[in-house]
Amino acid sequence: MEEKAVLEILRTEHLCKKYGKGGNEVTAVNDVNISVARGEFVAVVGSSGSGKSTLMHMLGGVDRPTSGRVLIEDRDIYRMSDDKLAVFRRRQVGLIYQFYNLIPVLTVEENLILPCELDGKKPDPEAVRELAGVLGLNKRLGHLPNELSGGQQQRVAIGRALITRPAILLADEPTGNLDTRAGNEIMELLKVSNRRYRQTVIMITHNVELARQADRVLRIEDGFVTEGKGGTAL
Repeated sequence: MEEKAVLEILRTEHLCKKYGKGGNEVTAVNDVNISVARGEFVAVVGSSGSGKSTLMHMLGGVDRPTSGRVLIEDRDIYRMSDDKLAVFRRRQVGLIYQFYNLIPVLTVEENLILPCELDGKKPDPEAVRELAGVLGLNKRLGHLPNELSGGQQQRVAIGRALITRPAILLADEPTGNLDTRAGNEIMELLKVSNRRYRQTVIMITHNVELARQADRVLRIEDGFVTEGKGGTAL
């Protein structure tokens, strides 16, 4: 049991999220209890409206739960004030969305290092070059987002999420806005970040084939989570 506690990086306890009141109340996430090990790649699959994005937002410190707890590295993140939680999220959680959310007037390099600058830290030029090389962006650092393909823009978004070496990388439908080839390339990049940078990755997806490439698969329907390994939850 002690070894498991050391390896665990994220845990939820009776996590719930409800919207509305009375007869209009909707339970988006219902009594979710999961544990994620450091360095694990976990996929969460579910149909539209199943609660998977709501779950991710709570795991990432974006949306406070109605009840229950989210612990990252044994810290109950929702016991923090909003200001402290914002700092924790910026430093410890990397977020990747289906739509890249890049700053259009900033170059690729400026978008990559933006989290460091927001945190008042000077980015390490060598680390930026290394990351750009891994992402295949070393010849695009001076380009603006509108000069890139969708796959390249998503690579920038992944790099921006990785630049601070967060404890957890959360990806919400990261291939959903891409064609099959670009989507497969992004999936390979997530696996590289998981192996090379030892990132813990939690990926929300509706793509069952991509989900099966993760170490473990969770399935969410009507706010309830079931668990399996090797795609057995599918």
